[in-house]
Amino acid sequence: MHQFSVTNLPGTSCARLLPLVLAMLVGGCSLMPDYQRPLAPVAPRFSGDATSSVSSLPVADIGWREVFTDPALRRVIELTLANNRDLRVAVLNIEKARAQYGVQRAALFPTVNASASETASRTPADLSASGSVTTGRSYSATLGFSSYELDLFGRVRSLSAQAIESFFSTAETRRSTQISLVAEVATAYLTLAADQDRLKLAQNTLDSQSRTYHLNQRSFDLGNASALTLRQAQTSVESARVDVESFTAQVAQDRNALVLLAGIELPDALLPTSLPDIAAAAANPLATIPPGLPSDLLQRRPDILQAEHDLRSANASIGAARAAFYPRISLTASAGSSSASLSGLFKGGSGAWSFSPGISLPIFDAGANRANLTIATTNRDIYVAQYEKAIQTAFREVSDALAQRGTLGRQLAAQEALVDASSEAFRLSEARFKYGIDSYLSVLDSQRSLYTARQNLIGTRLSRFTNLVTFYKTLGGGWVETTGTPVASIVTDVPVREQ
Repeated sequence: MHQFSVTNLPGTSCARLLPLVLAMLVGGCSLMPDYQRPLAPVAPRFSGDATSSVSSLPVADIGWREVFTDPALRRVIELTLANNRDLRVAVLNIEKARAQYGVQRAALFPTVNASASETASRTPADLSASGSVTTGRSYSATLGFSSYELDLFGRVRSLSAQAIESFFSTAETRRSTQISLVAEVATAYLTLAADQDRLKLAQNTLDSQSRTYHLNQRSFDLGNASALTLRQAQTSVESARVDVESFTAQVAQDRNALVLLAGIELPDALLPTSLPDIAAAAANPLATIPPGLPSDLLQRRPDILQAEHDLRSANASIGAARAAFYPRISLTASAGSSSASLSGLFKGGSGAWSFSPGISLPIFDAGANRANLTIATTNRDIYVAQYEKAIQTAFREVSDALAQRGTLGRQLAAQEALVDASSEAFRLSEARFKYGIDSYLSVLDSQRSLYTARQNLIGTRLSRFTNLVTFYKTLGGGWVETTGTPVASIVTDVPVREQ
């Protein structure tokens, strides 16, 4: 297949165009521009000190089963991949794109049809040459094709290449949908677990404050406590009761969100009751990846691959727009047998054939072809910008995840220390109140500080886990599943990209 570029088709002299036309008539040509992947407009590495093991680390090959090791969460993800409707639509879109590519590719070949017909006619006497009524019959059986375009200038091949790139883009959309879905399920699962912990903390606080309130109630009845102290204790009880009801509703909403993602009702045995131990986050393979990752890992992200296939598709459409400046040659041909009687249809001497070549040469189109070429070229430039923007966005997402991962460990340690300090302050304030040194207001302040610190600790632990989920998503997820059935594999029987 010959390839060349034509940058200024209109206005080309006939003398210069003649050798070009002769070459295309001999072997057929493609007017598609040679595709060149744009350079990534980002730094070669993410922030951090690179280590010697980074270049050989198969980061993008870490499967979701290696990242999400909790058995219940794994089962929820498997059910989601089998039942989620958005993913099902993405898979069906692949089949649709495959069929559209098949339709376009079929234009490269002639469509052959077989036909058989009978023609009968009656001629009245006054119109007949013999002066009497005549009846004539003819029979024919043919095999042929009509309006088959000789793709001398690569128009049909360009459209076929455009269709297959659209197919590959749709396949990457499905992969991107799956990775996002896995991340959403994991985040929803962890959020439900965190809200379960918040609900338990609120219930424990309510039980503790209820006991304190009853003690103050007895002291008030005996005249050993003031009405102010009793009402202050009551505010703690009612505040805790409000939180219990609020987190009860939030847990129900979290479960509904998880069920919607899964696309199927989930049994209680698969639902989390609390966040995993923080040691599980530290042991996660994504938590041990050193900084300084090479940014070319981003080119394996499905959304970036999708953007590149869209760019390739736009590049192929330029070839079709360029071919519109040149003649289109079509052929219609048939061969078969014709006879005045059915018995003689296939006898010797009954053969018949027809051959009708046609050529269409654009002479004047008021600039439509030039405008279409400008549209195709501009679309290609738009997709270049979108491809570069996709890489920049991915670079930022990974950089943000790395930056947050580097601080969450220290933030978690500081929050745990704050909980310990708040717990000790609460213990001391209770002791000072019992000995009459401070009022009950100091106990309330210490208690609220401790409650807030514990709630924030749950939120920080949740952030530690969801950061790993975000890191998995921003790296493009896993391509290889090393355990279990590889649910993440895309559809098989993918056509080979045409050159």
